[in-house]
Amino acid sequence: MIERAYRTAEDLGIPLWCEDEAGPYQAIPQPGTSWQPVGCPAHRPHEYIRGGTAKLLTLFRPATGEVRAEPVTGTPNTVLHPWLQQEITALLAALPPLLDPTPPERHAAFWWWGQGDPPAWLADLAPVRLLVVWDNLAGHRTPALVAWLVERGVWPLPTPLGGSWLNLAEAIQRILVRRALDGQHPTTAQEIMTWLSDQVTGWNANPTPFCWGGKRAARRVRARERRHALGGAAGYTRRPLPRRCRSAYQLPSSNGYEHVK
Repeated sequence: MIERAYRTAEDLGIPLWCEDEAGPYQAIPQPGTSWQPVGCPAHRPHEYIRGGTAKLLTLFRPATGEVRAEPVTGTPNTVLHPWLQQEITALLAALPPLLDPTPPERHAAFWWWGQGDPPAWLADLAPVRLLVVWDNLAGHRTPALVAWLVERGVWPLPTPLGGSWLNLAEAIQRILVRRALDGQHPTTAQEIMTWLSDQVTGWNANPTPFCWGGKRAARRVRARERRHALGGAAGYTRRPLPRRCRSAYQLPSSNGYEHVK
């Protein structure tokens, strides 16, 4: 059902967003790549003071690449739920009005039930206006939050246990966190949150849309046929990698620098 949503929801005029909470990330020396003079690799201090942790609340729309994120020190329900309601309210306000009569794909049974005969009570629910793919966190199943979403036509699609590859928010979080923290030494949680926020701003200045499928998805299908699990997200992008990135490991050393992994 989630894979079908990735492939068809946007074409039907229903925005699909992914939600996840990344972290915690400690304010300690972080491993990662960096540019260093030849023969002088980067050294991380072996003595340091832990400066706290930070997390990242993320909403990601694969079709456009847009990211809505909020760095926080923790993600209890008292923080997560108000942030979700605030962001989703803003997303719904930007949507065009619904057509009358409601098309079949806007009915809740189309996205929630999946197959078979849906219960009669689904026909009385609000038309679907937005889909949210997220994990099976206990806070996502809070009755008050689920009722608030359904009343507004927002249908959550929780990933099954061990199905985190279905949530593309995790893929974009890995990109943002790697760019913000790899090879760095944050000393406070606030410093981590500032760096994460800056990366989100930079990403949204030139976002990269994600497509569902590709070679990795084909490998997963073959692995499923062999009854073996295969990890990794199924999203990919059609945008070519810049030349400077493709040749990062082939730069000449005449300038006295090398790329240290």
